[in-house]
Amino acid sequence: MNPKDTFFSTKSTLNVGGNLLSLADPIAMGILNFTPDSFFAGSRTFSEKTILERTEKLLQEGAAMLDIGGYSSRPGATDIPTEEEKNRIVPAIKSILKAFPDAIISVDTFRASVAEAAIGEGAAIINDISGGSLDGAMFATAAKLQVPYILMHMRGTPQTMNKLTHYENLMPELLAYFAEKVHALKQLGVKDIIIDPGFGFAKTVEQNYEVLNQLESLRILGLPVLAGMSRKSMTYKALGIAPEEALNGTTALNMLALTKGAKILRVHDVKEAVQTIKLFLKTTQRD
Repeated sequence: MNPKDTFFSTKSTLNVGGNLLSLADPIAMGILNFTPDSFFAGSRTFSEKTILERTEKLLQEGAAMLDIGGYSSRPGATDIPTEEEKNRIVPAIKSILKAFPDAIISVDTFRASVAEAAIGEGAAIINDISGGSLDGAMFATAAKLQVPYILMHMRGTPQTMNKLTHYENLMPELLAYFAEKVHALKQLGVKDIIIDPGFGFAKTVEQNYEVLNQLESLRILGLPVLAGMSRKSMTYKALGIAPEEALNGTTALNMLALTKGAKILRVHDVKEAVQTIKLFLKTTQRD
């Protein structure tokens, strides 16, 4: 189905720090990880010099926003204390915004106190892999801060999610999950919500493809959809390759996600994602 033919109207702007960010056309979100054990080594960044070099590269390649994380959420990742997570990302945010004051930063965390510290230093979006389930204060914090909130689907924790992949009916369960949480967020006053189906989180490789094949069904929620499949196991395991070899497969899946209505591509490789978006827009006869 071509997304422009859908009967469901999707919110097409985000209020980011008092400025409207248009999602009329899809955008790319570049990944910056400050963790020693992220599954894709190419996204790991530590010293201030390398942080700024990678930031500059992502922005030059066309990233509309940067997603900064200090807690590895790969399956089985080691849990770290809250203060360590803050110490990884807060100085990075300061450095990035000093050098690139117009950069839009999303903080990838499930901890409300980390989100608040990051927003206090200039980050503008909360990206919560747990959908509020791992910190009961997160929804209220997002409402208090009045920033866009990325609501992802996951079960359990990064340490346990691979054992929580049984669903009676996957897509209806995802829709019910999102409907309940979106209602709770709106009741608290959160105005800008983005939906992320959580590829790779509490889902088998086959279930990831089931979600991708039915991604357009999430549009019934009337909210922008983020697709985060970059170099994940649904690509490299399906092809029998390493994450470092999974760029081509990622590009193929990103194009499919765009045809099914995704508005944000969360990626390690921004240049290729932006090119994919440009070609997608040619198919919809828009420049």
